[in-house]
Amino acid sequence: MPKEVKGKIRIFTTSTCHFCHQLKEFLKEHNIKFKDIDVGKDKKAAQEMIEKSGQMGVPVTEINSKIIVGFDRRAIAKELGIKE
Repeated sequence: MPKEVKGKIRIFTTSTCHFCHQLKEFLKEHNIKFKDIDVGKDKKAAQEMIEKSGQMGVPVTEINSKIIVGFDRRAIAKELGIKE
């Protein structure tokens, strides 16, 4: 059963991004519930991601209102309280 984290977790990804797939697997391994937003298919979400992160590259993770660019395993684990 997915772990409930206070607030929400959204990840901005594309279907062809290797690091995006790694990020999703990492979250699933730790039973973390998240909303996956494919910015390759959703131009409005892509613009939102760029405005929030200043980046055009994926993945971008939003945990509550904190933005983490790239698959930064350590930063994501720290923000989610996951012991590595």
